[in-house]
Amino acid sequence: MTAISDCFETLVRNRECALIPFITAGDPDLETTAAALQILDRSGADIIELGVPYSDPLADGPVIQAAATRALQKGTKLEHVLEMLQTTTPNLRSPISLFTYYNPILHRGIEKFLSSIAAAGVAGLVVPDLPLEEAAGLLQPAGEMGIDVTLLVAPTSSVERIEAIARSSQGFIYLVSVTGVTGIRSQMETRVSDLLKQIRGVTDKPIGVGFGISQVAQARQVREWGADAAIVGSAFVKRLAEGTPEQGLSAIADFCQSLKSAIKTDNNGTNTHLAQTEKVD
Repeated sequence: MTAISDCFETLVRNRECALIPFITAGDPDLETTAAALQILDRSGADIIELGVPYSDPLADGPVIQAAATRALQKGTKLEHVLEMLQTTTPNLRSPISLFTYYNPILHRGIEKFLSSIAAAGVAGLVVPDLPLEEAAGLLQPAGEMGIDVTLLVAPTSSVERIEAIARSSQGFIYLVSVTGVTGIRSQMETRVSDLLKQIRGVTDKPIGVGFGISQVAQARQVREWGADAAIVGSAFVKRLAEGTPEQGLSAIADFCQSLKSAIKTDNNGTNTHLAQTEKVD
């Protein structure tokens, strides 16, 4: 069993919804990134997505694009990110899922790329521009190395495509809640509830919802709709970038704790005490 699958199995057994925060590697610097990973790990994160800065991030909204630009301007490269992870992942409880685009993987070579990230302790991989039709070449060798490649389902995906993605996705299924890029939004689209039911009808794999979750109430909403994980990106990246690194780290710790508390369940499987109207943005 992979680290990500094991994480979800434990959460299901405890009737909990996973919290998956996202941050961009190298913003404001890799030392802060290492500290952020450890803080998120201690503050309730179940899995952590770490974005590798890329010059043409098609799926990312303005907040994450700006973070990637800052990281690249400081010279952050994949090699530097993996060096940082090699010393950081042994101290983490939460599995790390690397968020990167397909071109850097192809440029390095699939086998070499996978070997490098496995050696750095990476447990999962999200490649937003990897089409299902070309995924087999990455899925098979990744699976052999114990790395879960998680595929994305879009709101516009047909029933047939959803079924195919569900069969192939490893670790969990990533449901994109909106048509468009990542970013902070004021409310969740209600069609996410129907999409969750549709996916649930064809698979028993865990389903995580991402793109647009930025508030405690939104994270709680997707849990109530039946999601197995709430994936939160821009809201974490924004907080980490504001003020000094120390202030940013404190802000993401508080936010992570609030989100995890909101999507936890008590022994009866009901919501925690946080008010539905609470907003953290």
